[in-house]
Amino acid sequence: MVKFYDVSLPVREGMMVYPGNPEPVIKRYSSIPRDKVNESLITFGSHTGTHVDSKLHIQNDAEGAVALPLDSFYGKCRVLDLTHVENEIHREDLEGYQIEKGDIVLLKTRNSKRGYGEFRSNYVHIKLDAAEYLVKAGVKTLGFDYLSVKKLEGDDEVHKVLINNLTLFEGLNLAEVPEEEYIFIGLPLRINCDGAPARVILIKDQIG
Repeated sequence: MVKFYDVSLPVREGMMVYPGNPEPVIKRYSSIPRDKVNESLITFGSHTGTHVDSKLHIQNDAEGAVALPLDSFYGKCRVLDLTHVENEIHREDLEGYQIEKGDIVLLKTRNSKRGYGEFRSNYVHIKLDAAEYLVKAGVKTLGFDYLSVKKLEGDDEVHKVLINNLTLFEGLNLAEVPEEEYIFIGLPLRINCDGAPARVILIKDQIG
């Protein structure tokens, strides 16, 4: 039996957004029975909900999301349960796991348990020593369960280290996902922008 986990945040009006980012607007411009079909205009930021970051997000004249390697969107992944971490993820929180070159790693924290009804400024975040550890280990894709991996209004170097060395998915909801191995599929929209919304699913073969 195969089980699917949709770990994407649903895009809707009134959803949680990062401070300063535009809120999504979904407006119906064609409606049945007045018109032949229902169609809507959707407006939201490139880093809304579940999304990938690109180098263009942190520097000008850099590559956008379409330049991210396709093989970083698919493969075996490991969900690491870090729900015991109170606020900051450091290297020592990761050293107990065997992380190897080419791994896809998803970090499950208290953020997922607390939910995404409203933005919380005290979300669990990654510190520089942990970011450098993941990069040195050769992680190809990192997934995190909040709208940013770094501290609010701080720790910009964390963003730089991760974005410049791996593919970064933010805004995952891992609340219902146990610490196990899965098949990861994360497909951002093909938009050459600083970031791109994405649908991310995890697949678990429960046979054997």
